[in-house]
Amino acid sequence: MSEPASPSEVDPVEGAPEPRREPVFNLPPVVLAVIGICVVVYLLQQYVLSESQQMTLLYDGAFIPVLYTGQYGFDWFLFSRPFTYAFMHGGFAHIVINMVWLAAFGSPLANRLGTLWFALFFAATGLASVALFWAMHPYGEAPLVGASGAISGMMGAAARFGFRTDRSAGKAAFAGPVLPIAFVLRLRGVVIFLAMWMVINLATGLLGFAPGVDGQIAWEAHIGGFVAGFFGLRWFDRRWQAPEWETTDHRT
Repeated sequence: MSEPASPSEVDPVEGAPEPRREPVFNLPPVVLAVIGICVVVYLLQQYVLSESQQMTLLYDGAFIPVLYTGQYGFDWFLFSRPFTYAFMHGGFAHIVINMVWLAAFGSPLANRLGTLWFALFFAATGLASVALFWAMHPYGEAPLVGASGAISGMMGAAARFGFRTDRSAGKAAFAGPVLPIAFVLRLRGVVIFLAMWMVINLATGLLGFAPGVDGQIAWEAHIGGFVAGFFGLRWFDRRWQAPEWETTDHRT
């Protein structure tokens, strides 16, 4: 007596597409590149360079506000420090936390924007971070390092999509048009996220509490990056389309 064949015993239909297999690591190349640079720089700092070389790298690569007040003369690193600081980190917990958040928020944004525009977005939000930090501490001597300002910009960009993602292409990307700010601020989930993000940043920055992270948290840089990402996203989203509630037909 025959028995019904189980699903695994049924021959596949000829010509049917094979089921998609999600890779274990599905990070866009540009995100992997940023993570790779940060990791290499950190390993150099910790295990390769001598103490004097570490200090030279910190001085030439980190953002130091007082160097931009005009009191210490000119050097060519003044042009590069506002960008290179993002690839340097102050400790193991610092780089691990930043890279996890970069993978989480940077991947869907990179899949949405593409490599070039994501790289420009990373640079612009990182620059906005140090701009606000310098404005609030123009004579500060403590070096600023870390990618958290640019990552905060990615969080701001995510809020403009209402955190909606599209996985139909096998790679998660933020979905839909860039939402108007007035509409975003009426979304309960977004408002809760913004409130919690602001409270956590102010608490960790002003109170100096961040588990596993040594040194002061630059909450000013985080806010600068977040604001730039939140308000400036449309300049980088080349695939933007008018929302459904907007129309180009002005006939009455």
